[in-house]
Amino acid sequence: QVQLEESGGGSVQPGGSLRLSCAASGRVFSPNTMAWCRQAPGKQRELIARITTGGNINYADSVKGRFTISRDGPQNTIYLQMNSLKPEDTAVYYCILGRIGVRTPLEYDYWGQGTQVTVSS
Repeated sequence: QVQLEESGGGSVQPGGSLRLSCAASGRVFSPNTMAWCRQAPGKQRELIARITTGGNINYADSVKGRFTISRDGPQNTIYLQMNSLKPEDTAVYYCILGRIGVRTPLEYDYWGQGTQVTVSS
């Protein structure tokens, strides 16, 4: 079993920044893909950034240029630096972990509990 623990959510004004962290523990398989997925009220889940153990990174167009994903490989910890936040970034952010090659959120094996990010003036 694998546990994912997120931290770093909160409230911020538009244009502000937040940094999310996620630590994976337990029987973490490798190689793997770790990612951030968000869900806003009334909207579908959106996979916004992912990173593999090999360092391959992909971003959704909605966050490209504003968000940066990184990972501390040996610790299976990932981070999401979020800059220039907008009200439309308001959502619950989930850390997820899956095999190499997974694409959609439903294909990921493990999910964290989620952390709320609210962007409002």
